[in-house]
Amino acid sequence: MDDPSVALPGGADPAERTRELRRAHAAFTRDGRVEAPVRAVIARSWRRCARARVSPECTPRMELAGAELRSYREQHPLARVLPLFRDLVGAFASDGAHLLAVCDARGNLLWVEGEPATMRRAEGLGFVPGARWAETAMGTNAPGTAVAVGEPVQVFGAEHFSRRVHPWTCAAAPVRDPHTGRLLGAVDVTGGDWLAHPHSLAFVRAVAYAAEARLALLDPAPRAPGDCLTALGRDEALLTGGGREVRLGRRHSEIMALLAHHPEGLAGEELAIALYEDESVSPVTLRAEMSRLRGLLGPRAPLSRPYRTAAPLEADFTAVTRHLASGAVSAALARYPGPLLPASTAPGIVRLRRRIEEQARAAVIARADPGLLTDWVCSPWGAEDAEVWRALAAVLPAAARTAALARVRALDAELGVQPRDAPGDRRDRTTSERSTSERSTPERSTPERSTTPPPAAPSPRGRATYRQPARP
Repeated sequence: MDDPSVALPGGADPAERTRELRRAHAAFTRDGRVEAPVRAVIARSWRRCARARVSPECTPRMELAGAELRSYREQHPLARVLPLFRDLVGAFASDGAHLLAVCDARGNLLWVEGEPATMRRAEGLGFVPGARWAETAMGTNAPGTAVAVGEPVQVFGAEHFSRRVHPWTCAAAPVRDPHTGRLLGAVDVTGGDWLAHPHSLAFVRAVAYAAEARLALLDPAPRAPGDCLTALGRDEALLTGGGREVRLGRRHSEIMALLAHHPEGLAGEELAIALYEDESVSPVTLRAEMSRLRGLLGPRAPLSRPYRTAAPLEADFTAVTRHLASGAVSAALARYPGPLLPASTAPGIVRLRRRIEEQARAAVIARADPGLLTDWVCSPWGAEDAEVWRALAAVLPAAARTAALARVRALDAELGVQPRDAPGDRRDRTTSERSTSERSTPERSTPERSTTPPPAAPSPRGRATYRQPARP
């Protein structure tokens, strides 16, 4: 049986498979129909591209350049294993027809290296350091899809969603932090048709494993007890440290998140107010919860008087807020898988969650980057965010903004908000109305002053917030 992870089954003719895939690609981009011989992993990727409204004619955008790119690469964890990548992939790509590429967890290319002639071809494609090759930006491609699904991926010719990339074949594998499992990025080999061979997929997978092993050797020291709290995008936080990973219940997740946010500690009354919606809850209730938490965590449990963590605790949401405060919006979103403890109704968590989400959202809108805006509206928490859809429509080229404008109008209608034009919509409509007016009115007349009141401010519901069912 053929391995579905391999792009070209044994004995298959590359030229014939290319013709079949081009027909299948045309059928999908025309009417959304998936035809043979498209593999399941590619079909799922194409559907994600369609939902993200990626164009088959898309071109990459530069996410990082100049000093910002150099600084980001120097600080990135994969910089420590770049010599390993060069040693292993260099021999593999020594024929000059293939490239080594390394991307971060958001699909931004950090390094692209190879023989000058092949590099020039890649530059013409926009496959260069600093370019954004995430699935949501460039459609199906090995590095972008590998970080999207967290698994090794091989993409052959017309399996790429962008037609401009059809002459290429690539194989990529994700690289993770060996201590936390956090996705760091992917290593990729890009070149000709022979990369569709099963050996190339096994090779990049082995290179990724070697990189993770090297990272573990470079940082063998055990983590400090209770060193990391993961609480974004999940209802039950993970507490990692001391060689253990503990999944916390919902109430305990709230307690540890609040204490991570207040390293100076909280008095019992302060913690109770932040934790319970009912202000009449007895202090005994909180003490009972803390007793259960001590039984679960032992020496890593919070201390009392005031309640505080037993050791320095790094939370994923504090890292996000630090990035946002420094203006590193891309780095912040790379570590933002979703809102803080989405199902929590604890007052302190609700306030903190709203603050983080509003900071991230405002930074994305202010950055006015189509890739970041697209990532936001394609996420579960941003899919119904009319303001971000409106910002996306404003920065897209005129030919590509129709779908975004339609989404804005649909959300406004659903929420009962008086329609407001996005800037791009207003330009298009003004041009159309001016043209119509010039054709129908031979002389310009002074318009009467409108007595219609200005549009009402949008309802607070105009910005959707990702929510999960409340705790029973």
